[in-house]
Amino acid sequence: MKSLITRACVTLAATGSAVLLTAGIASAHVTVDAPGAAAGGYTVLTFKVPTESDTASTTKVSVTLPGFKSARTEPLPGWTSTIDKDSELQATSVTWTADPGVGVAPGQFQRFVLSVGPLPKEEQVSFDAVQTYSDGKVVNWNQPTPADGTEPEYPAPSIMLAAEGSDEHGSATTETSATSDKASDTTARWLGGAGLLVGILGLALGLGAVIRSKQS
Repeated sequence: MKSLITRACVTLAATGSAVLLTAGIASAHVTVDAPGAAAGGYTVLTFKVPTESDTASTTKVSVTLPGFKSARTEPLPGWTSTIDKDSELQATSVTWTADPGVGVAPGQFQRFVLSVGPLPKEEQVSFDAVQTYSDGKVVNWNQPTPADGTEPEYPAPSIMLAAEGSDEHGSATTETSATSDKASDTTARWLGGAGLLVGILGLALGLGAVIRSKQS
């Protein structure tokens, strides 16, 4: 019985270690995030780049773009950004290069932010990325996700897009909320003024009663 319990514990521990290892590998992938992004609209892409090497730092990151009319990088101390454009002035790629002595050290990650638009009128957009290390190693994050949903070893960063015009609903909601807040503020001010007026009238009536009682 004791032997069975021991073997069960060892199996459970091994399974748990495998799950944690898999989660660690998945979290080390280069990813991109763009909350609320909608087809045909503008958004802010945030690329999260972790360093998987135990001995080298990430010194350059290049990302392929689907041809954006507008593409602007956010300033990042210690890094120089370059946006390449085609003959039609569409942004086709962006590269962040670390200054000498700078890089994403082992066990760390860095966010690279890019404002772009308009987005393609598609359900999903992928951004092939190339990660270069200080020791010369190059990792290509460009593998598409298979139809069965299994994750490849080096998946391309990608985002899902909401239907075209979805951002307009968000704007309408914001405008409605602002209008509601303004109406509530106006009502509160009106009630406050009415209360003050009632208070003044009550004070006047009280003083009148006092004066009348003294005269009588």
